[in-house]
Parts: sequence; C-alpha cells; structure tokens
Amino acid sequence: MTTAEMLLRLGAGVGLGTVIGFERQFRARMAGLRTNALVAAGSTLFVLLSAHGFTGGSADPTRVAAQIVSGIGFLGAGVILREGLTVRGLNTAATLWCSAAVGSLAGAGLYSAAAAGTVVVMAVNIALRPLGRAVDRRPTTGRETPTSYTFLAVTKDDAEAHVRALLVQALARTDFALQSITSTNADVPGQVQVRAELCADQRDDKQMESAVSRLSMEPAVTSVRWQAELAYAERDGDN
Repeated sequence: MTTAEMLLRLGAGVGLGTVIGFERQFRARMAGLRTNALVAAGSTLFVLLSAHGFTGGSADPTRVAAQIVSGIGFLGAGVILREGLTVRGLNTAATLWCSAAVGSLAGAGLYSAAAAGTVVVMAVNIALRPLGRAVDRRPTTGRETPTSYTFLAVTKDDAEAHVRALLVQALARTDFALQSITSTNADVPGQVQVRAELCADQRDDKQMESAVSRLSMEPAVTSVRWQAELAYAERDGDN
C-alpha cells in the first residue's frame, strides 16, 4: 500500500468521525467533536497497523483490529455518569463505539460502508431523538402539556458568575428552552439567588432533577429548588 492510500484512509476516518462528533458537540455532550474524531482516527491507524504493520507466517492482521471493539469500551465508560437513579452518557458512549467502527471501516478501505455508517449514526442521533421522547411519554395527567419551570439556586456572592455558567451548561444538556436568567440579593447577607425561567413542550421532571443534582454538588451553592407550572396542575420539587 502506498503512503497516499494510507493518508486517504486516515483522512476519511478523521473526516467521518468529525461529522459524527459535530452532533455531539452541538448538544454539549461530554464526548464531542475532537473525541469522536480522535476515536475514528485511532481506529483507522490500528487497522492500518494490523493489516500492513506485521509480516511473516505467524503474523495475525486481525488481532489488533479485534481489540478495538473491547478497548473502546474503557473510553466509553468514562463518559457514563450516574446521578442518583439516573444514568447519563450511554448514548454518547455508544456513539464513540460507532465512531471506532467507522474509523475501522475507513482504515480497511471500505469507504462506502464507512460513509453509510456515518449517515446511520447521524440519523439515529438526530431523527430518532423526537421519536424517543414520544415513546418515553407516560399517560399521566398533564404529561403532554406545555410546562414552564422556575429554577432557583442560592450561592455565595463571589461565586455568582461561576454558578450562572454552570447552570447554563447544565441546562444545555436538557430539552428545556432557557427564557431568562437573573440574579438578586438573597435574604442572607453575602448570598445571591440565581433564578432561571425555562419552558418545555412537555413535562420532564427527570431532566430537571438531573440539572438540579449538578448544581447541588457545588460547594458554593447552599440551596437549590425548582417548580413546575402546568396549565391546570402544580408540583414542587426540592433538592
């Protein structure tokens, strides 16, 4: 194999991995653009190594490529988080696994299969997202009613900007639309109350609890609470 062919395969692996990572980066997931591109590039290089780096009668070109499947599991485990009873990051870990497969296909010179795999991964992460939310709906009263949320966090005065940034980052990983975020002096001197107004097409307390759990672990945050308001029902949740 010529050097030009190797570079073409490496470029294809990096390019397709970047396409997959763009969607993850846009949704502010832990493994985004660079991670998926590097996973695809590494898989491509390993396949090239296994196929053309070993010679002789005892050489097994499939051995290195086979370890990519199990080895990528350690990297995927790093993006899986458990927050209370909620487990997050499984979809991102699966996307990394698929990026490794796309890179392996590119390294083997199967450009059409690699491109088709990229299209499938993007379609699953984008087109099937609304379907997944629809299937996840439970037939409870007010479940499908548009909901507005009020998010309140009390923090130290010198940590206000940091908490506001963390709040925006946490909400970016949810399906809520941030309408406004304001800060006012709390009843206790030296503390500030950060208030965020959110809206959603349907009620999803699980995502809100996930965002609350992130803020509640900050040392500078003394209290966090949220409130959901439906068209004909109300419920408060505190943490």
